[in-house]
Amino acid sequence: AVPGGTGMGLPAAVRDRVAAVHRGSALPERLRLYDGWAAHYEQDVAALEYRAPYLAAASLAFAFPAPRAEARLLDVACGTGLVARELHRRGFRCLDGVDGSAGMLERARSTGLYQELRLCVLGREPLPAAAEHYDAVTVVGALGEGQVPSTVLPELLRVTKPGGFLCLTTRSNPSNLRYKAELEAALGQLEQRGAWQKLLAQDVEYWERATSEEESTQGTGYISGVVYIYQKCPVPNLEEG
Repeated sequence: AVPGGTGMGLPAAVRDRVAAVHRGSALPERLRLYDGWAAHYEQDVAALEYRAPYLAAASLAFAFPAPRAEARLLDVACGTGLVARELHRRGFRCLDGVDGSAGMLERARSTGLYQELRLCVLGREPLPAAAEHYDAVTVVGALGEGQVPSTVLPELLRVTKPGGFLCLTTRSNPSNLRYKAELEAALGQLEQRGAWQKLLAQDVEYWERATSEEESTQGTGYISGVVYIYQKCPVPNLEEG
């Protein structure tokens, strides 16, 4: 690898697997890739120094006012349970998860950290949850080009209690900038309509290691990302009635 360049000492297999799931392939193919990736996923993200689960859990815990042990959380696109592990360390105990990949859910189940896990392809089908059921909803790592569309935001809000929190992350690397702009426009529209209030948008320079030179932030060998925290407004919008 080029000094300070990419590949950044990452094994080629890791680079290839990461590139494959971000390549914007059709949904069935992408879910199949995630199923196949489940076995290597945690080693790969460790190699990537993927910090989003830690950063998201820390941000949510910072915003969350109440005793955490009783709070009901939904971990959307939960993968193998990396976010659950971080939330658990911060005192959250009532965790449910959904993911579009059966292979990932199987790994998540083996952690023993979730009360309930369900298969759900976000953007295609509604979340398997009642309205206003959760104190907080997290979507870490799945809001990106060729992954979960930004049109899912109202569905995330639907299952969140009034006054509840939503913790979302996205990447700021070049190939995700168009998606990020769309996402931020959608976040802003919901805020203008009085659906939720932005509490935090934290830019993080070292989000994870870049898998190519083009994606790296100013040659650092890393890509950057953002953690957003929103709070659902406690009073429903009268116009919606």
